[in-house]
Formats: sequence, C-alpha cells, structure tokens
Amino acid sequence: MIRIDHLNVVFGRGRSTVHAVRDVSFAVRRGESFGLVGESGSGKSTVLRAIAGLVDDWTGTLEVAGTAQARRRSRDFRRQVQMVFQDPYGSLHPRHTVDHILKEPLYIHRLEATDDRVVESLEEVGLDASFRFRFPHQLSGGQRQRIAVARALIMEPSVLLLDEPTSALDVSIQAEVLNLLTRLRREHDLTYILVSHDLAVVSHMCERLAVMRLGEVVEDLAIEQLRRHMPTHPYTRQLFQAAHGYSRDFVAQLVDDI
Repeated sequence: MIRIDHLNVVFGRGRSTVHAVRDVSFAVRRGESFGLVGESGSGKSTVLRAIAGLVDDWTGTLEVAGTAQARRRSRDFRRQVQMVFQDPYGSLHPRHTVDHILKEPLYIHRLEATDDRVVESLEEVGLDASFRFRFPHQLSGGQRQRIAVARALIMEPSVLLLDEPTSALDVSIQAEVLNLLTRLRREHDLTYILVSHDLAVVSHMCERLAVMRLGEVVEDLAIEQLRRHMPTHPYTRQLFQAAHGYSRDFVAQLVDDI
C-alpha cells in the first residue's frame, strides 16, 4: 500500500540547514499496521507529514497504492489518506461544533453531508448523537481524539497516519483509544502507519516497526523480535531498556556506549 525509497527532508538553508530525514526507505503492506519509533527529534513525525503531503521540501520516491506521489497531492489522495494528530484539542477548530467538524471534509470533497452520516461516524467511535452540537472545549481529551478519528474515517480512507494518537491522553484513556483503533482497522481493512516513542503502544498496535535515530532508520524489526528482546542495533536496545525503567546496569551500559 505504501512504499518509500530514499526519502530525504531538508529544512532551512545555509548554516540553518537541518537534514531532518536521511535516505529513509520502507514498505507497508495493505491492511498492515507499521510503527515508526524513536526519541523526540528523530524525524519520525516528519516522515509521516511528508507522506501526508504536509511537507513540501522532500526528495525520493513515495508511492501510495502503486501511484507515485508528487509534492502537490490530488483530491483522490486526500480522500484515500487521512491523518490523526497528536493533540486532539489543537487539531479541532475551537469555534466549530462536532457536527460542523465532521461535515466540513464532506463539503470540501463535494460528498453528501447528511445528518445520518454524521451520527453513524460518531457511533463508530463509541459516541452517540448527543455529541453532535458540542464544542471541543466541552469534551474530554479522549472524546476529542475519538472525534478526530471519526473525522478521518468519514472520508472512507484506506490509509490512516497516526501521529502519537494517545500521548496527550491520560493513561486510563489510552487503552480505550488504542483498542478503538485496532477494531476500526479490522472492520475497515485499513492500513496504519503509527508514530510513537512508546514501545508498548507500538507492540500492541503493529506487526512491524522501523527504529529512527537522527533522521535515519537504524533497524527494521518484526514485533515478535521486539517482544523476545531481540533487537540488534545498540540504539534499539537502549530504547527497549529505557522503556523498562531505570537500573544501575542500564546507566552503566549507556556510559560505556558513550
């Protein structure tokens, strides 16, 4: 469904140039959930934004469903590929009701924006019709993220790009949203690319992952390799150990690596 070859993204010019993504390549099968992990600033969200068409200054090859993508994306691409952002409050217009938020993409793409379609999209993410005329500030963080997912799904896409979709939520709500996303992928045969710094989230959601550091992919892993503690790259091992908390041995290893 998605193929990326030698993707490079550069910001700025001269001394202020930042090579944010360096020769990144990977492929995602139809119906698969693929993870991109790494520390903050590793370039994983920039890769996602390049796929979505939100970053213009990139080079390389980017294909979706066998079609090569240019910097300017078609209307069909916008329907086929949707993105769910990290901040569920910042991604929703604060002065628009949920009804308006869900109908707006339908108006833009000249699709039928019926009340029934809005109610159905709400029910798919576990909300009822009473949420239609609420504003984002009247919703909890988990409810806002469900609305963001509903807005993406209302276009009936085949690909969802998920940029840390639960990191801004309380721990008690994260599992609910992750289980929702897992169910929706199964029911709609969706393809996911999930960006996260949380290995537990990626292990729950994905079949494969790529580990990024300083803009580069340093290792490709199947989830089973991660669960069996079998990463080969030192940076991946550090990420895995850091995810399991502090230990004297871990700190001593970091010092040795430095």
